[in-house]
Amino acid sequence: MNMLKKAVVATAAIATVITVSSARDQIKIVGSSTVYPFSSYVAEELGATTSFPTPVVESTGSGGGFKLFCAGAGMDTPDITNASRPMKEKEWKLCQENGVKDIVGAMIGYDGIAFAQSKENGDLALSRDQIMLAVAAKVPVNGQLVDNPYKKWSDIDASLPNREIIIYGPPTSSGTRDAFEELVMEHASTKSIEGYGKKKFTEIRQDGVYVPSGENDNLIVQKLEKNKNAIGIFGYSFLAENADKVAAAKIDGKLPTPETIADASYPVSRSLFFYVKKSHMNEVKAIKAYIDMFMSDAMISEKGVLKTIGLIPMASDLRKQVQTSVTSLTPLTLDMVKAKKVIK
Repeated sequence: MNMLKKAVVATAAIATVITVSSARDQIKIVGSSTVYPFSSYVAEELGATTSFPTPVVESTGSGGGFKLFCAGAGMDTPDITNASRPMKEKEWKLCQENGVKDIVGAMIGYDGIAFAQSKENGDLALSRDQIMLAVAAKVPVNGQLVDNPYKKWSDIDASLPNREIIIYGPPTSSGTRDAFEELVMEHASTKSIEGYGKKKFTEIRQDGVYVPSGENDNLIVQKLEKNKNAIGIFGYSFLAENADKVAAAKIDGKLPTPETIADASYPVSRSLFFYVKKSHMNEVKAIKAYIDMFMSDAMISEKGVLKTIGLIPMASDLRKQVQTSVTSLTPLTLDMVKAKKVIK
């Protein structure tokens, strides 16, 4: 065999090894800490009831998940990313630039952002305006925006507890943080608090009052047990899981419940999603089985098992539309991303 032929054979052999090693059976999932309990449950069920291995699910935050997901289309990148908010247009564009062309988006239900405290405290009722004034880097005082001076809740409103403001909340990589900024801070600064000029203001103070607390919401629950003054911000499912330890504050007069979140009367409610690389489905056969299981009535309907761990189900008509779109692998489009939807 001449040298050229040997080189061709060697190159082909290396390519074969790379192809074989890149193929895998186990699904890789990243993303939202809020969606993590639901995704993990489905992953465990897939491993227990099928011949496929249990998927690996990592809690990286929604923003962190999209960065990993959109980094490329290779088999060394995640197959699925969970999100507690819709994919952003800039994330869609990053995916496209890096060769992640065919994406299937799935909405699984709803969640509310809970503002919780130790159960040893008395009842607490807050407005979105009061929360904004507690966390914003700048607040209006005498017609001017100044560095936030408030140290106690009673500094904001005399009717509130004479208690130190300390808030354990999500970091910037979190979809919960994005939703909090949109549903609380943007709302208050553009619609209800005079002094921001009706412009969006979402800069959070960095003087130790708001403490970014990572992507593990269970750690926030533990901190609330230790610090009775503190308030924690996390998804409703963690509130439901820890109802023996923490209690929710009313927000604008409403407690987060399955009913108030589903009908959006609880003002800090949002939708939950996962996104799939369609291009990985030829290599990772388990993905279709995982999608079908996750989107089944057994998981996400009113009688579905995920409701028992905190997922708020969609209305049946919407659920059926989403199920049809996802299980038929309808690709996400830029128009759908702009509309913050996963169905046309």
